[in-house]
Amino acid sequence: QVQLVESGGGLVQPGGSLRLSCAASGDIGIITQLTWSRQAPGKEREVVATLSSDGTTYDMNGRFTVSIDNAENTISLQMNNLEPEDTAVYYCGLQQGGFSYWGQGTQVTVSS
Repeated sequence: QVQLVESGGGLVQPGGSLRLSCAASGDIGIITQLTWSRQAPGKEREVVATLSSDGTTYDMNGRFTVSIDNAENTISLQMNNLEPEDTAVYYCGLQQGGFSYWGQGTQVTVSS
């Protein structure tokens, strides 16, 4: 089993930046992909950014970046130029061995 715990959420003004962290622990093996997703009230969950084992990255809007600190087993999501539409609960995910593991989420609110 893998455990993931997100932190770093909170209230930020439009145009601001925020960095979310995700502490990974447990039976961490060969990671296939790291994923950050989000779910806003009344909306479906969506993937916002990924980092694959071959270095391939994806982000939905050019403002989000996934990174990993292997020494600390910490997965981060850097979010820049935030907009009110970015308000949601953000989840980190780790895929390995054909399984996906997810954290409990952290709330991000973008408002003036």
